[in-house]
Amino acid sequence: MSLLPVDDALAQILKGVKPLGAVDVPLSNAHGRVLSGPLKAQRAQPPFAASAMDGYAVRAADIAEIPATLKVIGEAPAGHGFSGRVGKGKAVRIFTGAPMPRGADTVVIQENTETSGKDAVIVLESSTPGSFVRHAGLDFKKGETLLPRHTVLGARQIGLAAAMNHARVPVVRRPSVALLATGDELVEPGSNPRDDQIISSNALAIAAMITRHGGEPVDLGIIPDKTARIEKAIERAAGSDILVTIGGASVGDHDLVQAAMEKSGIKIGFWKIAMRPGKPLMFGKRGDQRVIGLPGNPVSAMVCTRLFILPLIAKMTGDTRSFDPVAAVLDTGMARNDQRQDYIRATLARGDKGQLVATPFPRQDSSMQRVFAEADCLVIRPPHAPAAKAGEQVQVLLLDF
Repeated sequence: MSLLPVDDALAQILKGVKPLGAVDVPLSNAHGRVLSGPLKAQRAQPPFAASAMDGYAVRAADIAEIPATLKVIGEAPAGHGFSGRVGKGKAVRIFTGAPMPRGADTVVIQENTETSGKDAVIVLESSTPGSFVRHAGLDFKKGETLLPRHTVLGARQIGLAAAMNHARVPVVRRPSVALLATGDELVEPGSNPRDDQIISSNALAIAAMITRHGGEPVDLGIIPDKTARIEKAIERAAGSDILVTIGGASVGDHDLVQAAMEKSGIKIGFWKIAMRPGKPLMFGKRGDQRVIGLPGNPVSAMVCTRLFILPLIAKMTGDTRSFDPVAAVLDTGMARNDQRQDYIRATLARGDKGQLVATPFPRQDSSMQRVFAEADCLVIRPPHAPAAKAGEQVQVLLLDF
């Protein structure tokens, strides 16, 4: 079986995928969610002409000549508008955010005034109509669409939605992602492993990546290398939008996942990708469910998650943010590449001209989690890329998880 190019593999995984159905959630729980439809303002902001400063609401005509002494007829704190009208020679003490009283057309800031007795103010500087006044609808008007469909709700967007008077918002349902780690050698963190066992780390790391990018991980636990047990675990995941198996995707006598998938009705689309790390990646489908078999090496599993699972989650949630690489220059030279697309772990820094500079780690073994944790990016080396010199431009994928 020939190795499938990375782009072709991703295209197969994403083919026919559409955003999932919509659910309404409280705005307080909407951070990171993707809007399933446009959001319109349910009121104007501000809903009334409001003072932008502490001072006095007056008629500009009364302070054309200064100093001008005006009678103070009341006050307007925020949330408590003055019910009367500002007539000739009158003023209302006003505070930031309070509604402008009827008859007043400008605000004199308090620094430009002096008090004169209990109910008078002396205005020392004139003010033109509209000064220090936020007019109704200055920010937005009722009925305006301010947050379009597929907007990812960050803190700023949530603040805007709240100002639009939305307590709940329609968002795309998060895909459920079942995680199934296989291997007799695996034990949970905090255990007392035998000398021939290792700590299971992939499921936790991948679950964190899935959560950060809009999915809901479902941990099915560690399954031993027994075909019947793997089949039962796969059946438990039948209701998930995505099934991710970790380990057992290679060709050894104890790599049982592919056979278990096929017995469970999963149609394998491809197996083995022309990439490093991550060559023994599997992809299949069971109805609408996408099934991805990750290799067991930690770096391989996380690189494949970055390349294939995160874009799949994004398409299921309608998240249109780009997963594309960015340009950087190499700090050191690199040898000619072979037929597999290589993803080189590297640190990233700013050069003296502001450019991104990638420095690959000298060792790239796919089991080295410390190197992956210290890396900032993956330098992409296309198949058969010629040797590269320091200073040459490359494409890098940011590790933002």
